[in-house]
Amino acid sequence: MKLKIQLSLIILILISFPLFLRAQKVGFIASDVIRENFSEAKQASQRIQSIVEEWKRELASLDKQIENLDLEIKKNRLVWSDEERIQKEKKLEDLKTQRYNYAKIKFEENGEYDQVVSTMMQPVEDKIFAAIQQVAADEGIDFVFDKSVQPIPYANYKYDMTVKVLRKLGVNVDQLEKELKEKIESDPRNQKAKSKEPPQKISRDRSKKPRETTPQPNEEENPEIKEIPREENPQKEENPSK
Repeated sequence: MKLKIQLSLIILILISFPLFLRAQKVGFIASDVIRENFSEAKQASQRIQSIVEEWKRELASLDKQIENLDLEIKKNRLVWSDEERIQKEKKLEDLKTQRYNYAKIKFEENGEYDQVVSTMMQPVEDKIFAAIQQVAADEGIDFVFDKSVQPIPYANYKYDMTVKVLRKLGVNVDQLEKELKEKIESDPRNQKAKSKEPPQKISRDRSKKPRETTPQPNEEENPEIKEIPREENPQKEENPSK
């Protein structure tokens, strides 16, 4: 009985989940693209990389010391006295311990690396997150997925909010916008949807033809029409008696 109830619940969830998503407006971003194009994120990343490179150089130096001392011990094991050999072997173990502790402090979970990343990147991440929220609110988006974190097998690029988020952050997105437009237009689903659009209606005012007016004859253009002289009233004869 319990098994039947569980199966019924699973089937109900599988049926209702797509319907739930249809009722919501979904968008997605590529956070790696945002960080690559956002100047503040790039600067923070460069500072972090510089610190990490310094740590790696220190580890490489310790590795070199360990390697050289190990070779020295192997070559002179039979030449040195027991006291010298023990002293060198102890130094080698100390170097190995130093190297292990250094790497652990710097790169272990919740170590210095995580602290540096949190200190330098958190303000940048806060700005990116705020921009995503603002764009989502402007567009009426209910869910935003990050394709950099969770790969999406297929997504229509007309729902890609990455360019809009970068524009909100003050980044020049002319080239990215052009590339996004090409991706949207090349998607077969968008081409199919575009072909189904009804033809635009022509307004009635434009469809009306202008009334044809009959041209009036022009006297100058028509030489056959002659001006008829007016008859002048005959003048009365003057009375000679006056």
